[in-house]
Amino acid sequence: MIQIKKYLKANLKGTIIITYILVTFTAFSQNKENTVRLFYLGGQSNMDGFGYNKDLPDSLNMPFKDVFIFHGNPVGDGEENGGLGKWDVLKPGHGRGFSSNNNKNSLGEKFGVELSFAKRMQEIYPNDIIAIIKYSKGGTSIDSLAAREHGCWDPDFKEKKGINQYDHFLATMKNALGEKDIDRNGEDDFLIPSGIVWMQGESDTLTEEIAKRYLSNLKRLMDLIRASLLTDDLPVVIGKISDSGNIEGGKVFPYAELVQYAQEEYVKTDSNAAIVRDTKYYKYSDRWHYDSEAYIDLGEKFADALYRLNIKNN
Repeated sequence: MIQIKKYLKANLKGTIIITYILVTFTAFSQNKENTVRLFYLGGQSNMDGFGYNKDLPDSLNMPFKDVFIFHGNPVGDGEENGGLGKWDVLKPGHGRGFSSNNNKNSLGEKFGVELSFAKRMQEIYPNDIIAIIKYSKGGTSIDSLAAREHGCWDPDFKEKKGINQYDHFLATMKNALGEKDIDRNGEDDFLIPSGIVWMQGESDTLTEEIAKRYLSNLKRLMDLIRASLLTDDLPVVIGKISDSGNIEGGKVFPYAELVQYAQEEYVKTDSNAAIVRDTKYYKYSDRWHYDSEAYIDLGEKFADALYRLNIKNN
């Protein structure tokens, strides 16, 4: 299941994490007591999640049996505690307001796509354990010229102590994959990378110049995330950004159309990528973020799209 090809020549940061994870996955493969389907969820605030736990149906408002999550502590560029966390049973509270250290996860009052995503994955794979690694940070861009106080995913962006969102992502992966027994049952778990879900792009709509670079920036970042999981054709599903129009003049994100075009081009040119377009129908709780019902639907759509990609490749 683990493929090691051209991405071993990724940039220095990518190579460092790949070397570490290679050792980790090798250890897993020697003791396949529990086989676990592993998914990565990343992006900016609509991946963080602004749905309210109080709005959840009973089927999602509970701890999930056989679903585990490592949610990396989300912090800004320049901070040194990004990506800290611990594996835990998935439950509500992994939305905006979540924080973690190596000893305790502090759940918030909000949720993201992870709950309905996990529920749908359990329906698709009823005999499998599901594992989610999540690291996202609201307001973050991929392009360094769009970087503001929220942070940037460009691996080469060095403005704040040489630490950016890509570094926090790598820390999350290292910390998550360094644990062999994620359910703490005394047996090693064999993690099978099964997909990437990416919800981001709004912060790269600031100028025409930045938006026009989104396609190349997105491709590079998704290739590096694939490389961190040692699977160069790992399925990727992205969420198409939308605009609430909740602002004078009617456009919250000035060059959203260019980023949307880039997202469509990305899935056209990558045979193992898909896009969820239902975001255009969603209602918003504020100028920037979907409402609770939308996050539930989006998680299901992400799961279905990943399943179709995995079926196509098998």
